Amino acid sequence: MEEVGVVTKINGVTATVVLKKKGACDGCASKGACEQTEKGMEIEALNTVNAQPGQTVKVSIGAYTYLKSSMIAYGMPLVLFIAGAILGKNIGAKYLIGYNSDLIAAIGGFAALIISIFLIKLISMRTATKEEYKPYIEEIISP
Repeated sequence: MEEVGVVTKINGVTATVVLKKKGACDGCASKGACEQTEKGMEIEALNTVNAQPGQTVKVSIGAYTYLKSSMIAYGMPLVLFIAGAILGKNIGAKYLIGYNSDLIAAIGGFAALIISIFLIKLISMRTATKEEYKPYIEEIISP
């Protein structure tokens, strides 16, 4: 994944980059999750090319990192929701006789979904400090 942005400040080996706002941001359901400014989304990227404030740069994230992050963010909740629903259905049918097993399945699915949100937050906190998961400035486009 590649984006174009402007370096606003340097913080040691990283740089704060404001990525240009795209039209897709307006219709995005997750737009509140991004740290938006009036100019665009602000991110912290590894400054591998010694970019300076005011320069336009290309920011990238590795394909493997992008895929892994997407699987954690979207795949984990889906898998845990389905597993929780199946587990809830089986527990409801076997141990909670007299209760609607579909209702127990729904409760199990949503409980697993909530657990997945906490797991994603935990994974996010653990990977936030690792350089391999950070975006990096690939090249300086204009000085």
